[in-house]
Amino acid sequence: MKNTLMKRSILMLAVTSPLLFVALGCSHPYYPPPPPPPPPMAQGPTLVQLADRNGFQTGRSDGAMDAQRGMPPRPQHTRAFHDTPGYDPQLGPFPVYRDAFRNAYLRGYQRGYNRN
Repeated sequence: MKNTLMKRSILMLAVTSPLLFVALGCSHPYYPPPPPPPPPMAQGPTLVQLADRNGFQTGRSDGAMDAQRGMPPRPQHTRAFHDTPGYDPQLGPFPVYRDAFRNAYLRGYQRGYNRN
């Protein structure tokens, strides 16, 4: 009788152990990792991109006005070339913006001045 009871207990344990493991072991929820952050371009233009756009547009406009007035081309002597408008300090250091703005300004000025 003890032997039969012991065999039944072992058999019940062998049958119920995998079921308990499956039921309790898999009860933890799965949390996937968070998605990666958006690429930097999604946040807006960089300092150099902003300077390039502002400088080129301002230079093209100033060059076209000087050509229309019959003035000689002197882009380094304009107020915009020296003041470098449109700087946003939250994007980075001013010298980087200033240099990129001035390079783009000179390109834009030539384009505006030489348009027919």
